[in-house]
Amino acid sequence: MLQPVIMAGGSGSRLWPLSRQLNPKQFLPLAEPQLTMLQATIKRLDGLACAQPLLICNEQHRFLAAAQLNQLGMDDTRIILEPCGRNTAPAIALAAIKLHTIGQDPLLLILPADHQIADIDAFHASMTAAIPLAEAGKLVTFGIVPTAAETGYGYIQQGEQLSDRAFTVNRFVEKPDAATANDYVRSGRYFWNSGMFLFRASRYFEELAEHRPDMLAICKQAALGNTYDLLFTRVDADAFAKCPDESIDYAVMENTADAVVVSLDAGWSDIGSWSALWEISSKDASGNATQGDALAHDSRNTLIRAEHRLVATLGVDDLVIVETKDAVLVAHKDRVQEVKALVEQLKATGRQEPISHREVYRPWGVYDSIDHGHRYQVKHITVKPGAKLSLQMHHHRAEHWIVVCGTAKVTNGDKTYLVTENQSSYIPVGQIHTLENPGVIDLQLIEVQSGSYLGEDDIVRFEDRYGRVEKAPVDTRVVTHLK
Repeated sequence: MLQPVIMAGGSGSRLWPLSRQLNPKQFLPLAEPQLTMLQATIKRLDGLACAQPLLICNEQHRFLAAAQLNQLGMDDTRIILEPCGRNTAPAIALAAIKLHTIGQDPLLLILPADHQIADIDAFHASMTAAIPLAEAGKLVTFGIVPTAAETGYGYIQQGEQLSDRAFTVNRFVEKPDAATANDYVRSGRYFWNSGMFLFRASRYFEELAEHRPDMLAICKQAALGNTYDLLFTRVDADAFAKCPDESIDYAVMENTADAVVVSLDAGWSDIGSWSALWEISSKDASGNATQGDALAHDSRNTLIRAEHRLVATLGVDDLVIVETKDAVLVAHKDRVQEVKALVEQLKATGRQEPISHREVYRPWGVYDSIDHGHRYQVKHITVKPGAKLSLQMHHHRAEHWIVVCGTAKVTNGDKTYLVTENQSSYIPVGQIHTLENPGVIDLQLIEVQSGSYLGEDDIVRFEDRYGRVEKAPVDTRVVTHLK
């Protein structure tokens, strides 16, 4: 039985403005409208003899990941949280260490959460063909049969043929220039590097111990400080921060004598750019791929993604147009690899658009920042049935809540009461408060904040069912309230 390890880290900045730091591409429905990329990766395992997946993601994405697993009915899936990104080699080490501590030494099937695969049967066939090799101690990577001379992928040169699908690895090659990529594809002896792997956990330990003992030691030290919160496993943040930032390709696969590549011809894409999404999307007779409320007139080979309003084009070619509530991207398809640089430029100016959408997901629901100005902010808040915000207070802002749908159970200082539709409640500056949805339908309300500072970091949590309390300062008003 395989143990899938799904890598759900990364920021997906080349897919801005849809992908944001707090809601990156692996948590978005890009290729399949009904499933996010993470969910599609999990569903792709149906039909394989697999254990329940082990998920690795960044600390700041934990509730997004848990909510999407919940939608698949996988409430007991284990999730390892990385306090900071340190690339794939340390992340896989954390997974192997966790399984080792409970006495397991499985075959680890390493899958990035942001890939699209069209032919599931072919995917299963390649995974199955790799199992005997991994059981024999090989470290298997999956090489994509190239369909074009791509310069955005790494390549794997095949060596001796071991079976119909399997070859020894001669070498791994960095992203080539166009002429070199053409030579590789014409030779028929190169694959694209997929970033998917299969090997036994103990073999990975052996290779790390030989080639990167420092990394292995740090990951073990970080795992010694594991803490557990709901389904989340947190490692020691200070220890893990000292770990080298290195991919499994650099740390292990380029150094081992036991690397094997198994071919995979399954309609694969890593959707690493908007042009890649255009390539795999359904198109009209003029080559336009549209989603949402879009009108393409006398336009060709253009990607239009309209999230919230009508987007109309006239007489354009080879463009990418992506509309969200707070940002619009218009780019030539040949320049979409530079979107990452655009995002870095926005970050350097301190703008919020690279970080989060107007809509922000929380474990209790979602809020949408409708409007803001000097000393005020307006939000549309949705609280899921049975969910509750933390017991909290703010130093610099007051809040006025108007219920528009459902019933709110409000704690306001030492009073607790119900607020129904068309009623409101006022929370003064410094007042300890919380909000709960006791009903069976979504609670929707409008929140009007006013004050001298309206940042999300102006919050002191005293109680929280989602584990977000961090050594809150002692406050006598809280002690009195909790009595």
